[in-house]
Amino acid sequence: MSDHQFIYKKGTFTIPILGLLSIWLVYIIEIAFGFNFNKFGIYPNTIIGLRGLILSPFIHSDIKHLLSNSVPLFVMLGSLFFFYHKIAYKVLILGILMSGLLTWIIARPANHIGASGVIYFLVSFIFFSGIFRKYYRLIALSLTVVFLYGSMIWYVLPVEERISWEGHLSGFVTGFVFALLFKKVGPQPEIFEFTPNEEFELLFDDEGNFNPPEEKIHEDENKEIER
Repeated sequence: MSDHQFIYKKGTFTIPILGLLSIWLVYIIEIAFGFNFNKFGIYPNTIIGLRGLILSPFIHSDIKHLLSNSVPLFVMLGSLFFFYHKIAYKVLILGILMSGLLTWIIARPANHIGASGVIYFLVSFIFFSGIFRKYYRLIALSLTVVFLYGSMIWYVLPVEERISWEGHLSGFVTGFVFALLFKKVGPQPEIFEFTPNEEFELLFDDEGNFNPPEEKIHEDENKEIER
């Protein structure tokens, strides 16, 4: 990409791949050894439930849950680390903690697990960041996000009992807030400065009328053009 603000960094693919491998590894360990890590999810309004702020994104209830989160997690992490590489680590770590904390505060009494809260956070952050920054490249990314994952918005509402809509809503709200807080940090639209041409400006009077100096007219009349 020609824009110097968007360059490939090591984390662009490393972090998405590690994120994907980690959630699959946890699920494989559960299946292979008969473990159930659901108890390590976010359990609201309890001290022990706070451990889920860090652990819950790695835990999934079944293969369908895992598959549904894998692709969007990889895509959104890749987008974050490519387009916002200067602030990606800070945004990701703080976003996971803050969206998890909000879930811990507002959610129903149950173990809330899965990476979907992180995905909603990333989708929201990337979408609103493009809008707030008014940068055409990032706005294009925002529109792409809407095209791919716009239907997810319905799941911030209690449409299905088994889905942690509270986690989705927490991620979405946190992403919006972070996009607002970080809008001056990271990639910014280029500012084009007009450089005046003094020779050209002399051709106009103070009122903006075309009025070239007489010597300029005489010079033009005396020019010889060969054909």
